[in-house]
Amino acid sequence: MSAHRFTVTVWLLLLLHVSGSAMKINLFSRHRNRGPQDGDARLFGGGAADGRVEIYHDGAWGTVCDDGWDLAEAHVVCRQLGFTRAESVVIGKNYGKASGPIWLDDLKCEGTEIYLSTCAFTNWGATDCSHKEDVGVICENGRANLTNDNAVYSLDHSISLSDERGQIFDSASGADFFISVRSVTGNTQEDGAPEVVGVTIWAHKLILSQFPLFNASEGSNITVDIRLSCQPHFSSFIRYIYTRKVDVNLSSVQCLHWMASTFGVKQLMEDTGRLFSKILPEDASFLTQVSLYEYAAETQDWVLQENCLQYMAWNYPNLTSSPAWTRLSVELLRSLLLRSDLVVPDEYFVLQTVESWITGKGNSTSLETQVGLLSLIRFPMIPAEALYELEYNSSLYSTHMSMYREKLLKAFQFNVLVFSNLMSNPKFNREDEDYRPRIYTAELWSAILPRQQPLYSHRTHQYDTMATVFNTPVHNSLIFKSNKISWDANVFKSQQECANRGLRCESFPTARLVPQNSLSQWSNVHFRNRLLLVCQGKYVFQVQDFKNNMAVNGTQVLAYPCPDDQYTFRFVVRPKYV
Repeated sequence: MSAHRFTVTVWLLLLLHVSGSAMKINLFSRHRNRGPQDGDARLFGGGAADGRVEIYHDGAWGTVCDDGWDLAEAHVVCRQLGFTRAESVVIGKNYGKASGPIWLDDLKCEGTEIYLSTCAFTNWGATDCSHKEDVGVICENGRANLTNDNAVYSLDHSISLSDERGQIFDSASGADFFISVRSVTGNTQEDGAPEVVGVTIWAHKLILSQFPLFNASEGSNITVDIRLSCQPHFSSFIRYIYTRKVDVNLSSVQCLHWMASTFGVKQLMEDTGRLFSKILPEDASFLTQVSLYEYAAETQDWVLQENCLQYMAWNYPNLTSSPAWTRLSVELLRSLLLRSDLVVPDEYFVLQTVESWITGKGNSTSLETQVGLLSLIRFPMIPAEALYELEYNSSLYSTHMSMYREKLLKAFQFNVLVFSNLMSNPKFNREDEDYRPRIYTAELWSAILPRQQPLYSHRTHQYDTMATVFNTPVHNSLIFKSNKISWDANVFKSQQECANRGLRCESFPTARLVPQNSLSQWSNVHFRNRLLLVCQGKYVFQVQDFKNNMAVNGTQVLAYPCPDDQYTFRFVVRPKYV
């Protein structure tokens, strides 16, 4: 062994010994000052929402040739940059002289990809174009991201570890183990074989031997087959093993979680898993949420699967108007329709969205599958006036007439028969999901604080406590339509405000929802009310129950971040037969 090799090996052994005292700090520190990473995109030479499309690869920014470039490709790059969609494609406009490489040519996107680099193309740098053919786009100047743009989270467990470990990895000094990382591009070579691109990463057996799944002690190399979109992040993953530090963002979190799971890097797997809740609101296209759900189902990560389902359920109207809606699988849509925490204006809205999803799929879903999905609609919860018009307004009524008629009969019986009569019907099952309300946010059932008009406290008459009064029916069945309950909704911001009402609050702000009428005469109706916290008017990031009229956050319910705590309170009344 050479003297240099021996010195490096001893150095690594010492550093490895020190790593045993590493501890976790700054787990989720967040910043945006980072250098570009492979696959990043930008618009150059124009305004905030238009410019020449450039993509970062192999340490340099390069352009994209206009061959095959259309709106599908433009939508992908605009969404990657945080815009809702592309407004138009720009060909031949002078955004300034480009002198770097032309990285992409003959690009083919479906339009639903999250990153431009995951679309099909010939190969990096393979082109017959000149810079006169560089493509540009104009994006709709309305940001899709709901939190801070390009958010990066630093995972740092590096206390007591030398920064020189990272330098050793970067320089590959004394490296004795190489990792061949391969990805299928989706293209076909001339001989008909699938095209594969790859990179080689040099590392040290001594470092990787901490994780047996690398098999570093048994050989000098391994080959890793990985999804193309994850290939740019594999080097960061290996560097984390040296330094215990890595920057994670929307584009890398799923890849790093998969790598950590595959190679048994438990700390990174747990930390990226916790990050999923933080990054879910950052993609208004919902493509990330759907992708993560599919990944969780594939890896049987039930916690992540529930995390994704809960976020999509709480923000169902946003999901149905997003680019991801048509991509939902039957299994994912069914899982959403089974949930009672689906936040929607009313049940008729649910029916309309499911019918539109089925219609949009054409003949790709069987009639049996369609009936299975439509059967999950809670027809008795549909407003009576919508039930009466359903035969004429439904796009699928004639196709599934017998199913609709059966469901309508059940719904009409529920709307016009009193509870005691229903109980005597042997076909009536009080535990049937059809009779359970979801979280309906139509004006009939909810109120928002703060409101635009001045808010007042009913007892102090001071403009200090957020409060409002609103009325709801006792129940959503037709026989109760004229029976109203008045609700007093309050948000308290201090202990003094609580004391003014004879209350002691444990945290602030805290919300209270109190019926002003006596509920004793409605003994067969119980209220399972909810408080929705809505971030910047854009997405629901937390749902709370009411206990003794005070809002409480259930310990089993995940919550999502809301930048700068800019949120409103939506009080939702939910009556249920018991």
